Amino acid sequence: MRYFFLRFPGGKTKAVTLSYDDGCRDDIRMADTISKYGLKCTFNLTANPAMTKEEIQEHILDKGHEIAVHGAQHRAEGLQRPAAGIKDVLDCRLYLEKTFDRIIRGMAYPDSGITRFGNGTSYETVKQYLSDLGIVYSRTLAGDNNKFELPTDWHAWMPTAHHKNPQIMEYIKEFVELDIDGSYGARRYPRLFYIWGHSFEFERDENWELLDEIAEAISGKEDTWYATNMEIYAYVEAYHALVFSADETKIYNPTLHAVWLNIDGVTYTVKPGETIIVTEG
Repeated sequence: MRYFFLRFPGGKTKAVTLSYDDGCRDDIRMADTISKYGLKCTFNLTANPAMTKEEIQEHILDKGHEIAVHGAQHRAEGLQRPAAGIKDVLDCRLYLEKTFDRIIRGMAYPDSGITRFGNGTSYETVKQYLSDLGIVYSRTLAGDNNKFELPTDWHAWMPTAHHKNPQIMEYIKEFVELDIDGSYGARRYPRLFYIWGHSFEFERDENWELLDEIAEAISGKEDTWYATNMEIYAYVEAYHALVFSADETKIYNPTLHAVWLNIDGVTYTVKPGETIIVTEG
């Protein structure tokens, strides 16, 4: 039996992503700041963002960041009747896709999201209609921790920490210092650091220097991939789509992504459409 672990593009063991909500004008300053550090963020927008289409294009999309659904009217899915939740998500997706001429499949739950439920709604109901609406992932909240794990349920994607978490810098230090390939076999699984919040909080709290401190501490690491939420989703799903022979000596990649994986301490790359032979460990 072998240990198989995902590796991010280039064989990297770690990834970092950010997710910021509401589409406020402070997103411009935030996007400009993190772009200097090479970080990637998913900006979650309602159907009435405070920025113009041109500003979003220039400061967010043209810099390689992502835009995603945040509900047309910013209403918590868990507290709406399913029909109302469906309309809020669909209206937002339609608005973003028409305005920015691109396919939008990501989301962050607005308001209290799926942290509480009422009016006949359940998580299973929300997850089903999001899937039916073509939303492949949605970020939730209220579970800050330093496990640095990839999600097992894309529609309940728990971030690592809000930027205001008093332990944020401790978490970053722990994450940066992890030597994954040098760990014991079963501990060589990949790690993800996911930061979320609202850019207006930096302005309100008068602590934009915190963003620079966070960005400087976590950026520029050779073992880390900096990606948007959607880039991480698409890559992880490509890894899970790999096809293995019964004896685990052949691996076929049916996707359009080159995929890296570590097998018993050896890193392999499987190109799109390629079948590789795994050497004996």
